[in-house]
Amino acid sequence: MPYKLIAIDVDDTLLNDELQVTARTKQALQQAIEQGVTVTLATGRMYASAQNIARQIELNVPIITYQGSLVKTLLDGQVIYERYVPTEAAKKLYEYCEAKGLHLQLYVDDVLYVKEENDKIAGYSRLSKIPYVVAPNFADLVLQPQMKMLIIDEPELLDKVAVELKALIGDIAHITKSKPHFLEIMHKEGTKGHALAFLASHIGCTLEEAIGIGDSWNDHEMLEMAGLGVAMGNALPSLKEIANYVTRSNNEDGVAHVIEKFVLGQED
Repeated sequence: MPYKLIAIDVDDTLLNDELQVTARTKQALQQAIEQGVTVTLATGRMYASAQNIARQIELNVPIITYQGSLVKTLLDGQVIYERYVPTEAAKKLYEYCEAKGLHLQLYVDDVLYVKEENDKIAGYSRLSKIPYVVAPNFADLVLQPQMKMLIIDEPELLDKVAVELKALIGDIAHITKSKPHFLEIMHKEGTKGHALAFLASHIGCTLEEAIGIGDSWNDHEMLEMAGLGVAMGNALPSLKEIANYVTRSNNEDGVAHVIEKFVLGQED
């Protein structure tokens, strides 16, 4: 089947461990685009962060950001899909984090806010290449529309937090891990799977004609939704189990390999 849409996760998927898109991968992406395939990003990153990467690889299509809570065009910045964390869930999450002394980040109008300066936000900012604002009115910002909310801590602690939050707000919010030490909270329809389905409809193709490529559990809805769900060689074992195909790792041009094999018809 000719594929018409490719949605690619960014960290540990499109980017190698040096946070670069290799020349081979760029070439494969460009060749797919020249064949009329819509190539997009599907990332938990903010739009401000994702657009920098999208421009590096010369995309000019809507990109999926905030885990799927926001789909926005690159050329004119038009929002075509958005889902906000329900206010009730945001308030309960804030109160929970305050009681537990957890580091919480807010995302309002594509600006990253924190309550205080610490190593967690400093490291996150370096990774995402995005500045942040220490907000004296942090509690008030919680009531503003949030694309997502993010807790940073040790993986084992976050596993316990996720269980408690699912009991607290799991009926009205989507909770997932993007990295072992990042726990993210979105609207129930703020997933990469929902966004992929919307984008496929928007460009006029079926989900069977879509490829989804990722490495973490927050990619599973996208892989399950796509006609060809691809897990990276460095992906979580649980993601590999549900994938239709397992490619090479992010340090071995795994994305390029998928495009060359399934879109360009090249065998290496």
